[in-house]
Amino acid sequence: MNRREFFANTTAAGLGLSLNAAAQKPVEKKARLRTAICAYSFREELKSGKMTYADLVRLAVELDVDGLDLTVYWFPKELDGFLMPLKKLAFASAVEIPSISIRTNCCQPAGEKQTAEVEGIKKWVDVAERLGAGHIRVFGGTVPKGSTEDQAAGFVVEVLKRAAEYAGGKGVTLGIENHGGVTERADRIIQIVKAIDSPWVGINVDTGNFRKDAYTQLRMCMPYAVNSQVKTEIWDETGKKVAADWDRIVRMFAEASYKGYFALEYEAAEPAPIAVPKMTRQLNALARKYSG
Repeated sequence: MNRREFFANTTAAGLGLSLNAAAQKPVEKKARLRTAICAYSFREELKSGKMTYADLVRLAVELDVDGLDLTVYWFPKELDGFLMPLKKLAFASAVEIPSISIRTNCCQPAGEKQTAEVEGIKKWVDVAERLGAGHIRVFGGTVPKGSTEDQAAGFVVEVLKRAAEYAGGKGVTLGIENHGGVTERADRIIQIVKAIDSPWVGINVDTGNFRKDAYTQLRMCMPYAVNSQVKTEIWDETGKKVAADWDRIVRMFAEASYKGYFALEYEAAEPAPIAVPKMTRQLNALARKYSG
């Protein structure tokens, strides 16, 4: 071995050790917070045709948010001519599509209905993959008549276990939302996620859906959060909707070292085209304040 070969091999070996050491180094426990608009905020405009999903991409640029959570309810039936132009526009606009949001009812006992639910989720996993989205928001569903809540939770576990096997192969994470029904309480959602025991299933934390002890239940969900949809209102202890303390909520996410998106899901009374720009300014400021 000549001198040049010796130093080349030594340098390569040293670089290999450095890369291996870096790969083994744990990620620092700092929050990494990004903002998005949830398409559902503009449900009236999308339903009426006053706005399109392409308009939302352009709005994301205007409002300086990082991404779009694409609620799929108003996607056209024929997707082939729709998905790729939308993806191209988002890429050309430097707007991420981190998540899509779908309707599901995972409280289905073994049999045809359960299989149909799994197949439905798999279809949307393919759509998420085509769009480059790494997350899908799913609902647990309602307890079927004649079933206990424990049984219903078991149905959800089976559906999402089966769906997660497919989703994981596509690099897509499923986030079960606290959306009433079988997911009305944080302890039940956490039990479901733990029972599924998959790195491809977590909680899509909706900040406005817990009707009791909201802040406490939100904090319980933080370690399992894979995505978040942020609302401007929250339920107080008397059962009334009041303004949410966003600073408190975002701080809780940051303290849990959350790395992900806050998608504004606007549902309050003021028209979305007027309210959303104001709300995204606040959300952007808080994301910057608490990011590591």
